[in-house]
Amino acid sequence: MKKIFLLQILIVLVYGNLSAQGIGGILKKATTKDSTGKNGISKLFTKSSSNSLSNDDIIAGLKEALRVGTDSSCKKLSRSNGFFGDAAIKLLMPTEAQNVEKQLRSVGLGNLVDKAILSMNRAAEDAANGVGDIFWTSIKQMSIQDGVQILNGNDIAATTYLQKTTTSELIQKFKPVIDASLIKTDATKYWKDVFSNYNRFSKDKVNPDLTAYVTERALAGLFLNIGLQEQKIRKDPSAQVTGILKKVFGGDKK
Repeated sequence: MKKIFLLQILIVLVYGNLSAQGIGGILKKATTKDSTGKNGISKLFTKSSSNSLSNDDIIAGLKEALRVGTDSSCKKLSRSNGFFGDAAIKLLMPTEAQNVEKQLRSVGLGNLVDKAILSMNRAAEDAANGVGDIFWTSIKQMSIQDGVQILNGNDIAATTYLQKTTTSELIQKFKPVIDASLIKTDATKYWKDVFSNYNRFSKDKVNPDLTAYVTERALAGLFLNIGLQEQKIRKDPSAQVTGILKKVFGGDKK
């Protein structure tokens, strides 16, 4: 009897408006089966079960999305022409040096400029290979509150979170890698050659910080690609490559 009484209370709470329908109407609505063969009570519990995402699920799914996104982006951009072959993120001469480039090309030094640009992109590609652990350390520190906000945010909310929480540290850790890469790919040499030649013809001497410039542009390109990966994971079932990604971002969430 106690179980029947509790079930009746549950039905009333779920379907409400007792005075308008009467208990008979409520019971009829709750127990009448639809075309799928399910009555109101069974549909209520089915929906509740399929929509339930625990905090652990949310955090695990978002961490996995960022892990997959950062890993994929780092691998893609660290390949030869990862930066140089992508027009959206290819490193070009900085704004303050574009007049330098134009003037150098006009006096037959275009090949030197091309080498400088190629070597900058090679440096960015080389550096992209060594930042996966930096991202993962930050990803593991995501809080439950962060996770809920990201899940309900826009389609690059996780990337924006990662960019906000890691950029300062990444710059500090990225610069030595970039600097070593610039030396390794002769970018520093070509950059020096470019501006040494330019300074011979101009009163306005140019000496921008090459390492800082390449670091900033390389990180911008990396975050752009992570954002694109996040968008895929949120919207494209084929990109939800693990069970937790399917659960958090796939049909089970809806």
